Amino acid sequence: MHTLRQLSALIRLSLYDLYRRKDLVIVTILAVVVLVPMSFATPFGIKGASRYLNEISLLLVWLFVLVIAMTRTARIIPTEIDSRTIYPLLAKPASRTVILLGRYAGVLIASLSVLLLFYGLYALINTMKSAFFPWEVFIQALLLHISFVILVTALALLGSLFFNSDANLSVSGILIAGMILYGQQLPVLAAEHSLPIRAILHILYWLAPHCELFDMRTRLIHHWPAIPWLACFCIFLYALAYAAFCFGIATWLFNRKKV
Repeated sequence: MHTLRQLSALIRLSLYDLYRRKDLVIVTILAVVVLVPMSFATPFGIKGASRYLNEISLLLVWLFVLVIAMTRTARIIPTEIDSRTIYPLLAKPASRTVILLGRYAGVLIASLSVLLLFYGLYALINTMKSAFFPWEVFIQALLLHISFVILVTALALLGSLFFNSDANLSVSGILIAGMILYGQQLPVLAAEHSLPIRAILHILYWLAPHCELFDMRTRLIHHWPAIPWLACFCIFLYALAYAAFCFGIATWLFNRKKV
């Protein structure tokens, strides 16, 4: 119970610090300003063309949530050390694991709250526009997007123990963008190269996070059928396992880090 109270206090402290900075509020207002007009627009008077504006809107939602999650998570450790606010926390009778988990959970909850707001607004707008809304695909898209946020925040948390916040964002961003664009093509690319590069690409394929698995924007926008629920839950479990692995390494490093 004592550990749970410590963890709860750290999460509340992280949430207060995040919302106090107003960054989340500004990004949320910006996303709403962009999402609402684009969702209701009908380009050239063609009803079907609005789907492509919906696709741009969802892409912006992905970018906004990713920026919030990555920037806030990447600053957890470096900012705490630079501002020396880490020392009062370390002086309290709380383990470093609890401190790291509390900070991480606070950022994750804040990021997911913005994600739920965006998806709720998207569902509201589209149910008002159309008599048919693919709720099953929507729920799967939301679940997989939540999985994606869990994974990338854990990845950024691990990176914050190796790099400063700017370098962490650059490295993590390149890795995530590269896997979204080329993750499924790595085996094909590996077959076209000689042994050293082929081995590197195969290692990257098996070790890097497959962020391309979580994107269901096309299915949601164009009303394609839902994927099998077993596959959906397997992807969700993959994200949890990968995030747990990253958090485990981050905890091990943080417990041995001299601050």
